[in-house]
This record gives sequence, structure tokens and C-alpha cells, in this order.
Amino acid sequence: MSIQTQQKASDEYLRTRVMTASPEELRLMLLDGAIRFATQGMEAIERSDVEGAISGISQCRAIVSELLTTIRDEPDPELAERVRSVYAFLYRELMALGVDRDGGRLGRVIEVLEYERETWVMLMDQLAKERGTGSSVDATDGSARASLSFEA
Repeated sequence: MSIQTQQKASDEYLRTRVMTASPEELRLMLLDGAIRFATQGMEAIERSDVEGAISGISQCRAIVSELLTTIRDEPDPELAERVRSVYAFLYRELMALGVDRDGGRLGRVIEVLEYERETWVMLMDQLAKERGTGSSVDATDGSARASLSFEA
């Protein structure tokens, strides 16, 4: 199978996965993407690859921006505001990294994103249990297994 054929199949799989995902699963995919791109940026910083670092950080920042703008106030406006402040912090850190490319700073961003992902997975699992649908997510690979109706 050629590289182009593999890429086309991979793109089609991702498109299908996104189009059939619940809002919770989409948010989890965004978190996974942010972590992946931040990690790529970190690896590029370690290699002194300025272009790769900028690319990874920029893609992570775009995802964090999306996560920030999709937080809903209902059902708990106070919680929503706290979560917004976390994403706003991450966004500011990623903006600063566009200039100084500090590996330690990016490492802290990755830690917060990983913690947010773990928290999101626990929430999805809790909601699945409450609804009697069983476990929703494999925490190791991020694949969602149940459809929930919680608004992200």
C-alpha cells in the first residue's frame, strides 16, 4: 500500500470518527490532539528545530483556543469560569512559547493538558455509569466506547 493510499485511508477514518463522535468524544479528541502537538513541539525544542517547535506549539494553541471557546456556562457557571481560566492560562503560556520556546514552560502546559484529559475521562466514565452504559473510554488510547449526551 502506497503512502498516499495509507494517508487517504487514515484521513477517511479520522473524518468518519469525528462525524460520528459525541460532543464528549470530540472534546477528548481535541485534548489528545493538543497533547500530541505540544509533545511534538517539545521534541522539536529538544532537537533545536525552530520550525517544528513553532508548528507544534501553534497547532496546540489553536486547539486550546477551540477548547476555551466551547465551554458552556450551563449547568454550572462557576465551574465553567474556572475551567475557562485554566484554558486562558494555557493559551497565554502557548503565546509566550511562540517567542521563547522554553521547554520547561511547555512541559508544564503538557502536564496541565494531561491532567485535564484524565479529568475528562473520569467525567465521561462517571456519566456512563450514571446512565448505565458502562465504561466510556479507554484511558490509554483515548478511544471512546459509549455515546453520551453531555454538552461539552
